Amino acid sequence: MKAVVFKEHGSVDKLVYDDFEEPEIHPSEVIVKVNACGINHLDIWAREGLPGITIPLPHILGCEITGEIAGVGSAVKGLSTGQRVLIAPGINCGRCEYCLSSNDSLCHEFRIMGFQVDGGYAEYAKAPAENIIPISERLSFEEWATVPLVFLTAWNMLKTRGGLVTGETVLIHAAGSGIGSAAIQISKLSGAEVITTVGNDEKVEKAKELGADHVINHSKEDFADKVNKFTDGRGVDVVFEHIGPETWEKSFFL
Repeated sequence: MKAVVFKEHGSVDKLVYDDFEEPEIHPSEVIVKVNACGINHLDIWAREGLPGITIPLPHILGCEITGEIAGVGSAVKGLSTGQRVLIAPGINCGRCEYCLSSNDSLCHEFRIMGFQVDGGYAEYAKAPAENIIPISERLSFEEWATVPLVFLTAWNMLKTRGGLVTGETVLIHAAGSGIGSAAIQISKLSGAEVITTVGNDEKVEKAKELGADHVINHSKEDFADKVNKFTDGRGVDVVFEHIGPETWEKSFFL
């Protein structure tokens, strides 16, 4: 099969379009013909290399994969060739205390497709059957490929960690980012009042389309002052903070 691979860490010029051996599946695995694969910042980190993390080389990036099932292992039930699917990128052991308590990202064997194992910058990708999620035709393969990692991250931050519920108010930084746009939609569907920040006026209307009740252009206004104004000084119940030092201190005291 054809794939985009890198054989050594470095800049984007290390990516090579080349022939690569097609993956072979075990009885509990599924192989997917890739129709679309999202681009995530994790791809850049993996390509450049991260201290203390060994990535097998040569390596195929791509953690947000959609396509059609091209083959199923002999032990797989309920899935068949030709189905439209996306691949949940987190792979775990399924047996340890963390996996059994729905904290699988803490599993000692936890890996992410496109990061520690080969991903979707290729004609085919394989994954455990439990990572295969059927998808409808409501969205295109390209649109579904925006879902797997960013919505998982946003959901975990807002619902699992933040405990966001109906009637609460949330501040979401960077509405134009992948997880920011996902967080707005999750928050609105949860019945929360949504305040978000953007870096320029061009992003304001899109943030509102996604469900934001209030949008702050942080390049023109102090977001902390605006949040206090919107909430009559009460502040917010949850801050969706994924920027870092630039916004951390002000967010902490809202």
